[in-house]
Amino acid sequence: MALVAGVDSSTQSCKVVIRDAATGALVRSGRAAHPHGTEVHPDAWWQALQSAIDDAGGLADVSAISIGGQQHGMVVLDETGAVIRPALLWNDTRSADAATQLTAQFGAETLAERTGVVPVASFTATKLLWLQQNEPDTAARVAAVALPHDWLSWRLRGYGPQGAPDAPAGPQLDALTTDRSDASGTAYWGPNGYDREVLIASLGHDAILPRVLAPHERAGTTRDNTLRGVPAGIIVGAGAGDNAAAALGLDARPGDVVVSIGTSGTVFAVSTTRTIDPTGTVAGFADAAGDWLPLVATLNAARILDTTAALLGVDHDELGALALQAEPGAAGLVLVPYFEGERTPNLPDATATLTGMTLASTTRENLARAAIEGLFCGLADGLDAVQAVGAEAHRLLLIGGAAANPAVRHIAAQVFDLPLVVPSPGEYVADGAARQAAWALQGTRPEWPLDIAEERAADTHPAIRAAYRRETLAFNSRPSVASEPSAPA
Repeated sequence: MALVAGVDSSTQSCKVVIRDAATGALVRSGRAAHPHGTEVHPDAWWQALQSAIDDAGGLADVSAISIGGQQHGMVVLDETGAVIRPALLWNDTRSADAATQLTAQFGAETLAERTGVVPVASFTATKLLWLQQNEPDTAARVAAVALPHDWLSWRLRGYGPQGAPDAPAGPQLDALTTDRSDASGTAYWGPNGYDREVLIASLGHDAILPRVLAPHERAGTTRDNTLRGVPAGIIVGAGAGDNAAAALGLDARPGDVVVSIGTSGTVFAVSTTRTIDPTGTVAGFADAAGDWLPLVATLNAARILDTTAALLGVDHDELGALALQAEPGAAGLVLVPYFEGERTPNLPDATATLTGMTLASTTRENLARAAIEGLFCGLADGLDAVQAVGAEAHRLLLIGGAAANPAVRHIAAQVFDLPLVVPSPGEYVADGAARQAAWALQGTRPEWPLDIAEERAADTHPAIRAAYRRETLAFNSRPSVASEPSAPA
């Protein structure tokens, strides 16, 4: 039995799953924590990867490994292969002004056409411009720029800082590799490859960038003494960005839409055609299987439920039970849940609003339902945006911790006009990386079954979204917010 390993090096932690390459059956797993913060030295990820591999029982019997990682993080290396400064992560917003500057310099339409995205603070290019403007001496030393999964894959193959005992292959910067999905989140890569003009405008000079591998391509193999628990000769796959790895872990195909309810919310679809959105609402990312992954992100998601549950003095199960006691539409109660501003639409200073309050409608049950309906109406607006740029939508896969709540599933089927599939809880990013490792090992995309917890036919109640749309239109027409630009992804 050949085994493969998949890694999810996320913002919070490193998770490793080891699966049967033929069937996808889970054999064992491990994890380790990452430091908190919006900038982290990559060495912390390297140590966590070692610990997570140890926790998973090592890789002595594993044939291939691949790494899924948080997107956009800026890893800058000097000519000796050393990390110059802690990596700025996707959630570090200090480069917001730099994003505005890049957009003004090139134009939103031009950048969307060339790179698939309109810059926001999340993307790597904006962080490089921030570095050039705020730490010019550091920027001048940059010889290569990588993303988190690129750097970890490079380290696994024995490369690293000159003289490091766990880097027997030395600082070979041109051995860095990445994949289409992660490259597409930099804001300096497009269908014609790297856009060096955007890179140079961001960093101030050219630099070595990772070679972009095909989904099935091998980056290389592990080497002796790379780290404990990892023998030489294990195939290292191309790796992927976290959302693309999750889509692969779910075995999502063209026509599938994934809605993920985390601290923030995401809506992304697998599409055979490249999408371009000059407004920046939809990010035209690539996926990990050779297609495209148009994506919309919302700032408010699970925290809507957290806040409402706390207000009502209940836990999430009780919140769901209350919501199911109310009728669709919550008797006219509508929550526009911009509790911490919003980025889709782009209203960073907005606040939440609760409307339709009457003596009859203002009940605990209706408030619980309005919270869940507001959550999904915002995400449904994101799905509309994804479809508007040409992505097809035939079924919806609902993931995230909140998807375990029966009320959340029930109300999702009433808001979205698509058949609903709820996969069993899992480590979708690590599972996608494991699928990719099996692909690199076997040469064909694995046909592993997806464990499904529930399927529901669409039970759409158009009045829910119609009421929400009326309230958001009224909200957006206010003079204080009407002048805000369209939302970035």
